Amino acid sequence: MKYLIILFSAFLLVACKKDKETVSANATADSSNIAKDSATASIPSGKIQIENISFPEEIKECSCYFARNKADFEAEKYIYADDAGKTAYMKLDGKRLAMNLISSSDMEVDEELTKEIENNDYKISVKGKKIKGEEALLFEGTLTIEKPDGSVITTPIYGECGC
Repeated sequence: MKYLIILFSAFLLVACKKDKETVSANATADSSNIAKDSATASIPSGKIQIENISFPEEIKECSCYFARNKADFEAEKYIYADDAGKTAYMKLDGKRLAMNLISSSDMEVDEELTKEIENNDYKISVKGKKIKGEEALLFEGTLTIEKPDGSVITTPIYGECGC
C-alpha cells in the first residue's frame, strides 16, 4: 500500500507540474481579465468540471479514494479521496477543495457505502457497493455533485476504502 501511495504521489507531482505550466501560460494575459474570468467560471456555468487529484498528504492512515473507472484507478488517476471520517478532497472547477464530511455509512454493516459532503458551493453524494473485500474494500458506484445554481453531474466511480 505504501508503494502504491509513493507511486501515486510521484505521478501526481508530474501531473501538477503540467497544471502549473498551463497557469503560467495564462499569466501573460491582463490580470484583471483573469480575475474576472475565474469569477464567472464559478458562477452558473451549467457544467461542473471534475479533475484528477494527487493523493492528499493530509491523509495519514485510513482512507477512501476513487477514480472514474478501474483503469483510471489502477493508473492512480483519482478524482476523490477522504480520510475515512472527517475530510474529503476533490478538485472541482479548477479548485482543490478540502470539505467536511457530513455523513458516512459503516461499510461493514450492509456492504454499501454512502457519503455526504457539503460546502457553500457544492453538495456531493457518494454511493457505492462493495465488490471485493480483503485488506481494503473495493467499491463501484456513483458520485453526484450539485451546485446551488441547479447544475448536477453524476459520474461512475471505482475505488477502495481501507487502512
